[in-house]
Amino acid sequence: MRKKKLIIVSNRLPIQMERTPEGLKASSSSGGLVSVLSTLKPSLDFKWIGWPGTEITKSEKDLFETQLVNEYGYYPVYLTSNEIDRYYYGFSNSVLWPLFHYSQDRVDFSQHYWEDYVKVNEKFAEKVLSLCDDNTTVWVHDYHLFLLPQILRKVKPKLRIGFFLHIPFPSSEIYRLLPARNEILEGILGSDLIGFHSYEYLRHFVSSCKRVLGLKVSDRKITFQERSVEVGTFPIGIDFDKFHDSSLSEETIKALEKLRNTHQNKKLILGVDRLDYIKGIPQKLIAFENFLEKYPEFRENTILIQVGLPSRYKVPEYKKLKNEIDQHVGRINGRFGSPNHSPIHYIAHSISFEELSALYRIADAMLVTSIRDGMNLVCMEYIASQQNKNGVLILSEFAGAANALQNALLVNPWDISKIVEAIHQALTMNEQERKRRQMLNYEYVKKHTSSKWGQSFIRKL
Repeated sequence: MRKKKLIIVSNRLPIQMERTPEGLKASSSSGGLVSVLSTLKPSLDFKWIGWPGTEITKSEKDLFETQLVNEYGYYPVYLTSNEIDRYYYGFSNSVLWPLFHYSQDRVDFSQHYWEDYVKVNEKFAEKVLSLCDDNTTVWVHDYHLFLLPQILRKVKPKLRIGFFLHIPFPSSEIYRLLPARNEILEGILGSDLIGFHSYEYLRHFVSSCKRVLGLKVSDRKITFQERSVEVGTFPIGIDFDKFHDSSLSEETIKALEKLRNTHQNKKLILGVDRLDYIKGIPQKLIAFENFLEKYPEFRENTILIQVGLPSRYKVPEYKKLKNEIDQHVGRINGRFGSPNHSPIHYIAHSISFEELSALYRIADAMLVTSIRDGMNLVCMEYIASQQNKNGVLILSEFAGAANALQNALLVNPWDISKIVEAIHQALTMNEQERKRRQMLNYEYVKKHTSSKWGQSFIRKL
């Protein structure tokens, strides 16, 4: 039987690159979409289009592209340094990202950003069109490529196009602040199926289509340019087996024993976040400081291990955030630390998968205080990695995962006193209640995996 053709399009290809004496080498990286595609391979002939993540010289392109195409089925879109600055760091991450996460005061709109955003979306369209025919299904991902579906639709009206948004869609009141609001909506509506993590995001999108474009909507179908566009909710999950099995690996167990020796008889609270203002790390640190202040009996035996994964370092807002976090950590350790004890262990760099897995296993509680988050898969990774520990998840109600993980302790990241009480509740909760909450969350994470998410979207498309 002939396989159906699928083209995945995302801003970045899932690769890690290294310059060696023999030239540029690429290796495939792991992630949610990669695991999704591995489950779809038997039934689909797929190609993946995206930016390699850095500027490639002319002399490197031929050999590099041959390797990507032959080994992985990846097709690169090459961007200049100016395009990267204006399309990626500019419009995508200095306009769309803050606005869609309700941080409109951080938006830095520039006409040059918008012009390059349009130009790069057209570049992606050229690559897609060079590889597809009318029988190809195209699945476009995320806010970097909002214009792509409609560009493709104008050239090939019969293409089957799906679009999935991995971040929140804001309320129409916030969305209307965007200068290119009409063009963005029309770009997305070039799709046949538009997917969101939650009904809240879907509702906001539909409301914006009504208020900004004046479109008719009925039964999750939007009428646009005499076509019917379907919208749906598809909450993403994680590669459950990867995290569950890794927590039992020999390398993880070695890292776990090292942590146990280092933190004997300590209560461990874990935070794992990208260094991003939407993650609410300052709020978390202030809440932990207030917890130590209110409950002095925990000062000497409780540690917050905060992993801060490097993020978009070229965006000025991220540099400010890093300085703010450093100041909080220094102040709290200065107030409550001693020669033998630091209440906050701040890891400001990437760590190995085995080290992360060991932290997930050993933590008595995980603290997620995102001020706005599309889903937040870190909390699911924590649940999948727990082996009879029955750790307690404290989760922001503004993370998409809060809709699914109802047995977490849900908190408002702006309500510091409630976070303090949630930390205390988590660390003093009896074993029976810890086990009940963990098992219910565990069953959800085990059932709703990334591969099932991908399969359900493709089936619907």
